Amino acid sequence: MRLRTAVGAVLLTLTACTTGPSLENRGEVTAPPGDSKHLTIGSAGFTESDLLAQMYAQLLNQAGYRTSLITVANRELYEPALESGQIDVVPEYAATFADWLNAKTNGPDAPPVGSPDLTTTMKALRRLATPRGLTVLDPGRAVDQNAFAVTAAYARQHHLRTLSDLGASGLKVRLAAGDECVQRPYCEPGLKKVYGIDITGIDPKGVGTTQAKRAVQSGQDQMVLTTTTDATLDQFGLVLLADDRHLQNADYVVPVVNRARAGSERVTKALGKLNDVLTTADLASMNQQVDSWRRLAQDVARTYLRDKGLLK
Repeated sequence: MRLRTAVGAVLLTLTACTTGPSLENRGEVTAPPGDSKHLTIGSAGFTESDLLAQMYAQLLNQAGYRTSLITVANRELYEPALESGQIDVVPEYAATFADWLNAKTNGPDAPPVGSPDLTTTMKALRRLATPRGLTVLDPGRAVDQNAFAVTAAYARQHHLRTLSDLGASGLKVRLAAGDECVQRPYCEPGLKKVYGIDITGIDPKGVGTTQAKRAVQSGQDQMVLTTTTDATLDQFGLVLLADDRHLQNADYVVPVVNRARAGSERVTKALGKLNDVLTTADLASMNQQVDSWRRLAQDVARTYLRDKGLLK
């Protein structure tokens, strides 16, 4: 497996002149699945994506492929590269990718197709991906969704376990989050509409940042927007409140492959081995090892796969 290479500028140049199926032919993709011997695995450049890409590469190496890893942090660049075959495999998130492809296909104002229901989301995602020459493999159990945390002391004091509990409490809540939370339907508007939570303001400290967590820890804010794979909550005395009314979409981890180069049953079988073992808690633990313990993503991925009996 080769070292990861940062190639955003190169991809920008190449994808400007290389695309997937033509607009006229989308919907009529009939080429048989390909099985290239050398596969390029893409990462979106954040810890979890790096870990998933490393696991994909190591599983594919064991299945007899040569692999290279490449980091392209911008989906606007790596998705066209995936269509064109410059990248062969990427880890994605079902609902987010479905909505992104929907906006690309039908315009930015198109109604979202991602939903809290995984089956519905996967149908929409595959319907959008297939005409672009992409195959979406089956999701496993691991999911990385928006999540909301409060201090354990605050939860005990007000008897909170779920977001519904918080809404019913009538407590006024200042939320530490990204500034886009004001408009995102799965953030402030959803918390108000679905749960009846009294959000008094957004403290724009980012999603799951140390600064945001400290603001809640200190009592400056009452709740923080983070993710379900955040493994650092204990360090700040924070606990998640359950999304019991399923406000968040089904952002399960799914491998997406270029059908013409990596659509074979051998690739599907190699990557599918993760589905039986990888959980949300596993991802959180691995994220912690990289972010807090400063271990290399490649080493963490290898150890995990060996511990699960997936790598010799």
